[in-house]
Amino acid sequence: MLKVKYIKEHIAEVKNGLRKRNWDEDGLKIVDEVLELDSRRKNIQQEKDQLLSEIKSLSKQIGGLMKTGETSAVDKIKAAIPEIKGRIKALEEEGGKVFTKLEDLLLSIPNVPHELVPEGKTEEDNFLYQAWEKPMPTLPEGALPHWELAEKYNLFDFKLGVKLTGSGFPVYRGKGARLERALINFFLDQATKAGYEEIWAPLMVNADSARATGQLPDKEGQMYHICKDDLYMIPTAEVPITNIYRDVILRESDFPIKMTGYTPCFRREAGSYGAHVKGLNRVHQFDKVEIVQLQHPDHSWAALDEMVDHVKSVLEKLELPYRIVRLCGGDLGFTSAMTYDFEVFSAAQEKWLEVSSVSNFLTFQSNRLKLRYKDKEGKIHLAHTLNGSALALARIVASLLENNQTADGIVIPEKLRPFTGFDIIN
Repeated sequence: MLKVKYIKEHIAEVKNGLRKRNWDEDGLKIVDEVLELDSRRKNIQQEKDQLLSEIKSLSKQIGGLMKTGETSAVDKIKAAIPEIKGRIKALEEEGGKVFTKLEDLLLSIPNVPHELVPEGKTEEDNFLYQAWEKPMPTLPEGALPHWELAEKYNLFDFKLGVKLTGSGFPVYRGKGARLERALINFFLDQATKAGYEEIWAPLMVNADSARATGQLPDKEGQMYHICKDDLYMIPTAEVPITNIYRDVILRESDFPIKMTGYTPCFRREAGSYGAHVKGLNRVHQFDKVEIVQLQHPDHSWAALDEMVDHVKSVLEKLELPYRIVRLCGGDLGFTSAMTYDFEVFSAAQEKWLEVSSVSNFLTFQSNRLKLRYKDKEGKIHLAHTLNGSALALARIVASLLENNQTADGIVIPEKLRPFTGFDIIN
């Protein structure tokens, strides 16, 4: 969430950032409305403070007059006090409404994109930051897409998932289940070796946690909501892991804080139909290992580069063709100032599949989280937050199966074999 002070000091920058996100001029009026509400809020508080000061002064006068026995003057002053208190109560009620409306508006404004974020409306306008320049996998004649490979080798079952739960909930079995578990352990090992503390987090969060990292109100319709308990199934481990430090004041010496965690992730993905989401390309439940960093503002951009390098190294160990794109304004997530997406090539489908987003949120999340740090002079500042997928398994599995199929079976990448316990699926 942007601070009112920041908006006030950077009006043109905020509006230009919203334009980069393809907001029209009518939408930009929200910025002026925020400033007007904040001005009204301050005026209400100022008037309330003046009236409270007036009551305090009148009380002192009453005390002095009582000592001198001037009861008629005391009665006159006392008669004026209820009217002042009534005005204070009215101001408090109005102030509460203004504050709520201001807060709602601030929650609806996305982060300001970094200047390097390209203009654009859809993923087609994203900037190709790093292309894949090595040869693509050579597949045998009659190569199959991953959903047919899964059926051939009994790796996962969508029909059984429909029976148990519904569409988009695959059931992994046999070597498919072992491959899934192996990838989770491999990703966690890579993250912990890179200095990330492993966290085992809850799969449900309360509304405060979802709001703090920006899922509410922006993605409310995309999350599974347990109405009776008012809890949300997590769309990513970023939500519970980052919220560990909600309402916390750190020391400068605490930075960097690096955390990783594996969780299943749950997304409704309403309206997702068609061949482009077939198989594991888009599901409602999938496994993912997340990396999160809390950083000093001076070092968050370097941390973003470090996280991008980490994801690159994992993909290279899996021997998967990948490319990196910098998201344009129209494709940028609500909370992000800049995001790099990693896409792996799925050879049998002949398409690129997104498997990771690595983002810097600057102070946008930490302002909601009230995640701060105290500098050497004792001043309080907002920290920076970052997160990245390292990695999302469903599409990694799809690409691994398709790219490594041979006439004899599906060959497991060498670095993964100690985790699977087998070299080939046949």
